[in-house]
Amino acid sequence: MRHLIKTICLIALLHTSGAFAHAVVTHNSLKLKPVPVNQASQVELSFNSKVELDLSEVFLVSAGDKMQVITATPGAKPGQVLLALPALAPGEYAIKLKIFAADGHLSEDLIRFFVHP
Repeated sequence: MRHLIKTICLIALLHTSGAFAHAVVTHNSLKLKPVPVNQASQVELSFNSKVELDLSEVFLVSAGDKMQVITATPGAKPGQVLLALPALAPGEYAIKLKIFAADGHLSEDLIRFFVHP
């Protein structure tokens, strides 16, 4: 019983402290739709909360850890973000995210993907 009370208090403390307030990717279109070879394309991300794109940074990472900024625009739904990818040659890539949730919490994520010939 004492363990149960401690657990309930810990959950309540975490919930009120905003520990669950970070913007987390809940869906990305790369799982369903591969990036086409040598064609500009768009990636759709969904987050569990609204995001502040003006304060966020999104990068495309390619071989040799080369990073380039990519454009992120709000989607039609709250928490939806659209990323504009340039034309990419076959290879391994990643999208590096530094996203601010609407409540000001910073989240970082790395989404790896392949462009197949």
